[in-house]
Amino acid sequence: MELLKENILIVDDDINILELLQRHLQSLNYHIYKAVSVKQALYILKDTEIDLLITDIQMPEVDGLELIKYASEHYPKIPKLVITGFPSVDGALNVIKSGATDYLTKPFTKEELKISVKKSLESISPIKLVKSNKNLNIEMIGNSPAFLKITDIINRVKDNKATVLVQGESGTGKELVSRAIHYSGKFSREPFIAVNCAAIPENLLEAELFGYTKGAFTGANENRNGFFQAANKGTLFLDEIGNASLAVQTKLLRALQEKEITKVGSQKVEKIDVRIIAATNENLSVIIDQKKFREDLYYRLTVVQIVVPPLRDRKEDIKLLADKFIKKYGIEYKDRLLSISQNALSILQRYQWPGNIRELENVIQHAVIMSDHSIDLENLPDNLKYKINFPKASLKPLAEIEKEYIQNVLNATNNNKTKAAEILQIDRKTLREKLK
Repeated sequence: MELLKENILIVDDDINILELLQRHLQSLNYHIYKAVSVKQALYILKDTEIDLLITDIQMPEVDGLELIKYASEHYPKIPKLVITGFPSVDGALNVIKSGATDYLTKPFTKEELKISVKKSLESISPIKLVKSNKNLNIEMIGNSPAFLKITDIINRVKDNKATVLVQGESGTGKELVSRAIHYSGKFSREPFIAVNCAAIPENLLEAELFGYTKGAFTGANENRNGFFQAANKGTLFLDEIGNASLAVQTKLLRALQEKEITKVGSQKVEKIDVRIIAATNENLSVIIDQKKFREDLYYRLTVVQIVVPPLRDRKEDIKLLADKFIKKYGIEYKDRLLSISQNALSILQRYQWPGNIRELENVIQHAVIMSDHSIDLENLPDNLKYKINFPKASLKPLAEIEKEYIQNVLNATNNNKTKAAEILQIDRKTLREKLK
């Protein structure tokens, strides 16, 4: 079984120590990532699959213990090795309590470092198996049954070129699913080209997809390849496929059936090797009934179907997603880590999220900007908070309202028309007329 070199992240504000550790660890056949601050370390942890975190304690702004505590909750499977220049029993206890696997006291020898690193790595798993690529969950996050079902399908299709149709409401993360299929599989080194069919004018979409020859139409001043040629050997993601014209659909069908395309203005056939992933927020069956979408193309696209559920149907994932966005925008906007109160989180979990994950991300952005240290109720937009729904008054003709009011006055005066007319400031004759 082939082993991979472990990825080790070392964090220290002392450049000399960083370089020394890098030299030692590279000579032991480890792959090294370096960070001179906790902030930089968080960016690396977010984007890279790390097998061991090694950090100093004493650093400016945010110290290493804070990083250990953070990593212990956000990346619990990563072992943490602390390097400290201040050895003491109390210090060692604090380090271990914060979530560190082991600690190493400065100065240390290369052999001592080797032993500590080996011990830390073996505390999780002595063997690291070959992986196809990054974890799917680097961008996609969730624990709900619906989410786990999606990841299962992704794992089943990632290494073949079966056509996939991803369906779901706007903002549910259809493109993320498509990228996960591509980048987690064996074709990850090949191109991933995303095309929004709704964003390209109908008369230009064919040329953009398949390319065109010089003189094919006004403005075609040179031969040009399209998105299919750009995605060759890789994946072409067609978002909002329901917006493609019938003419484009016909050429797409041929491309899927024959594995070949023809540029606009050309008669030359070009062979292509492209995996198609299409996405839509529409019900294609309805569009088929309306004769706006080809039924045969639909069946070609749906070799594998993935339905991405709306956020309201996977509320178990809201906390995970909120934490991800809080970390992202806390670092970007505030240059620090923020938290969220239980009251604020409860409101997020109660809300129905018509805009799905995209709306949640926007809400967290707003909350981070409006907060100082912790996101609380006052930092959330008002539209998420409790509302009182007053019953809507029925609209009545003015004459009917007037008659009802006159009757109320009569009731109050025990049907004394003279008194009622006086209160209403009209004469008895007018009163009688209005009661007819």
